[in-house]
Parts: sequence; structure tokens; C-alpha cells
Amino acid sequence: MGAIIAILVLIGFMMIGVPVVFSFAAMTLILSYMYDVDISSLMTTGFWSVNSVILIALPLFIMTGYLMQRGGMAAKLVSFVEALVGRSRSGMGSSMVVACGIFGAISGTASAAVASIGTIMIGPMEKHGYKRPYTTALLSISSLLGLLIPPSITMILYAVVTRQSVAACFLATVGPGILLILVLCVLNALQMRKVEDTSDKKLDFSTRVSEIGKSGWEALPALMLPIIILGGIYGGFFTPTEAAAIAVAYAIPVGLFVYKELDLKKIGECLVNAATTTGVILIILVFSFVASRIFTFERIPQELTELLMDTFKNKIIILLLVNVFLILLGMIMDDVSVVAIVSPLLLPVMESIGISGVHFAAIVGTSVVIGCNSPPMAPILFMSCRIGNVGMSQVIKPAMYFMIAAALPVMLITTFWSPLSLFLPKLFGFI
Repeated sequence: MGAIIAILVLIGFMMIGVPVVFSFAAMTLILSYMYDVDISSLMTTGFWSVNSVILIALPLFIMTGYLMQRGGMAAKLVSFVEALVGRSRSGMGSSMVVACGIFGAISGTASAAVASIGTIMIGPMEKHGYKRPYTTALLSISSLLGLLIPPSITMILYAVVTRQSVAACFLATVGPGILLILVLCVLNALQMRKVEDTSDKKLDFSTRVSEIGKSGWEALPALMLPIIILGGIYGGFFTPTEAAAIAVAYAIPVGLFVYKELDLKKIGECLVNAATTTGVILIILVFSFVASRIFTFERIPQELTELLMDTFKNKIIILLLVNVFLILLGMIMDDVSVVAIVSPLLLPVMESIGISGVHFAAIVGTSVVIGCNSPPMAPILFMSCRIGNVGMSQVIKPAMYFMIAAALPVMLITTFWSPLSLFLPKLFGFI
């Protein structure tokens, strides 16, 4: 009962606008009081839990995202993808989806993709016949590919709080991420059938190839970054943390000397933004580690497992309940909060029905995609509305369409068809 009350307090505080960090602190204090735990000793445990080499990757990947956004790399990526797939009726929408996927393979965050890709593409897409609310909804759901396509900040957090391999968790969400890209492109094509085709079909083959070649050459320095990151990690050349450091070391000179849109002032601004974001995440992690330790002391995960196993004998029903629970929590909590609190709490339940920690990483990742776009919190959807300069009431309908027709089926397929998320981790020998 104490754990339920503490989590309800966390949710309640967040819903009334209390900053996430203070909401987590309140939850931890209530847990320590109700279970008569010495909070001072546990805070030391929380500190040592975040004193991890793995977590150094967080600020570095976040910094990479800001450097891409301010250094011109995002714009070059969008131009290349647009030249590649943007000449069909639905090409502009597909360009946005693919660009968000590529951006996610570098920055690992959704907010950076919304700010970068949205600023560049929403205006031109409107001129090509796309309605702004529809484009904003597509941007919101596509930007969350950054949580699925590695390197992913969400998967780093999940791996840390559940003691899983970061590289394995990265690979687990690749399949769902690619599937979501394909589904979104198909749905966009279906929606655009009745829209007047304003694409430039007068380009002959040689001109088209020339345009792709030119934009590809300009985007090559940016495209090399995900190849360096992922190729280095899975080629065994460096760890995810080292890959994050190399990403920053690569992005700065590219922005300074190749695209020439970065300067010392912008680098300083990126550093401040990355430090602020990281500071918030780390404080949340400290309190979540303390709360998880109290949960473990009081055998709450074990009791939850026994309750579900005794009440529901069917594995499918338990998985569906977990899906619903993750979606509902995602509607009122941000992705960091969901991962930090719920993942270690539910992992024993999943393991008891034969779901591995790596498979559960993909389930959590795909559920967050839905939660981050679902009111009342919907942080990514609200941010997309600000970038798109449209009201939430206008965006809800197309956003629900993409969530029900794309994100929800991908989550269910990921949950019930394990090869989608486990094929690559097995191929690379992580499980």
C-alpha cells in the first residue's frame, strides 16, 4: 500500500505542475517514512548508483543532438532525404519520417528532432499541400523514433536501472523502429492520395541523380556520424560511452569548419543546454534508485509478481495489462520517469512469464512512443504544436490516427513477436 500511495503522490504532483525532480523527491520521502527507512544512508546508495561510466554517455549524446541542431547537420540531412524520397506525392511526409529516424541515430532524443526537423520541414510541407495540423502530428510521432533508433537516451537509462547491456538494448529497438518508419510512410501515402500532387515531376533522370548526388555529398559528413557511432560500437572498436565522446569530438569540427554554422557562442549554448538536461535526468535517477532500493527491501516487485501470477494465469493477459499500464503511465509521466520507476518494478513480472530484460526494453520503448503523444502530459506533442504553431485541439485527431494505426500495432507486434526485438541482439551475441 505504501508503494501505491507514493507512486500516486508522484503522479499527482506531476499532474498539478510540480517539477519532475521535486515530484520524485516527494515520492522518495514518502516511501522512506512509510517503510521507516533511513533516507540518509540510501541517498549515498543513490549517489553511487549514478556514479557510472555508462551514464557519461548521457550528456555526450545530448550534446551531440544540440550540436547537430545548431551546426547545420540536421538541415543537410533533411535536404538529402528530401532529394532521395521527396519527389512523390507522399514524398515530403516520408522525408520527414526518414529524417527523424536518421536524426535519432545520432542524437538519441525526440525533443531535438522536433526542434530541428520541424523548423525545417513544416513550412515547405504546407506549401506542398500538407495541412499544418496533420504535419505537426506526423512530426510528433516520427520524432520519437529517436527513442527507438540507437543510440537512444531512453535505452541507456533503461539499461542502467535494470542492469542490462546497453548495446543489447540499443539493438532490441532497431526492429520496432524500422517497422514504425515503414508503417508511418505507408499510412502517410494512403492519407496523401487525395491531396493534389505538387511534386516536381519535370526533372529528368540525370537531373534527379545529379540532385541526389549533390545533396548526398553535402550531407556526407553528417551521415558519417551514425556510421561511426554504431559501426564502432558493434564492430567492437569502442563502448557506447566512448562512442558518445567521439560523436561530440566529430560534431564540433564538422559544424565549425565544414558547414560553418557553429561558433564558440553556439557551442557554449549547447554545453549549457546539455548540462541542464543531464542534471535533471541524473537527479531523477538518484531518487529512482533510492525508491527502487526501498521497493527491493520491502519485496514489492516480488509481491506484484505473485499477485499478477495468482490473479491472471494467462501470459497474454499479463502482457496486455503491462502494455496498458505503460501507456497509461506514459500519458501522465515523461519517458525518463516511466523508465526510471516502472522498468525495475515490472521487470521481475516479465521475467516470471519468460520475457527477457532485453525484450522488455523494446516493449517499454514502443509504449513510450504512445505515451509521449497522449494527453494530458504529451510533452512531445505539445512541443510539436509550438513548433508547428497550431493548437492542440487541431492536432489531436491526426495524432490519434497515427497512434492507433501505427504506434499501437508496432507495440503489440513487439510485445507478442519476440524475434522482432531479439533477432539483432542474438545475431551479435548479446543474448
